[in-house]
Amino acid sequence: MWLATTSIAAAGATLAKFVLPKDYKLGFLALMLWGAAAMILVDHILGYKGGLFLEKTTDGVIANSTVLGIAMLVPVFVIWGISLLISNLKRR
Repeated sequence: MWLATTSIAAAGATLAKFVLPKDYKLGFLALMLWGAAAMILVDHILGYKGGLFLEKTTDGVIANSTVLGIAMLVPVFVIWGISLLISNLKRR
């Protein structure tokens, strides 16, 4: 499910890019999210051993895959927020 959460976030950022002003750097956010989705997809394909392709549980520290997907999105949004702050500071 972390593939699904990242892909949904990427699609949302892409749609928002066309609706909201360019001041928000949504193209950069969408690029980061689509890159993460592509990396997760490759990981899923290479690690596929039969069974469900999108699982609801994981064997890692975070057992719920949706929570894992959200936890993977947090650093992306933090980096995007930092890039917004830096670009606003450069304009002044």
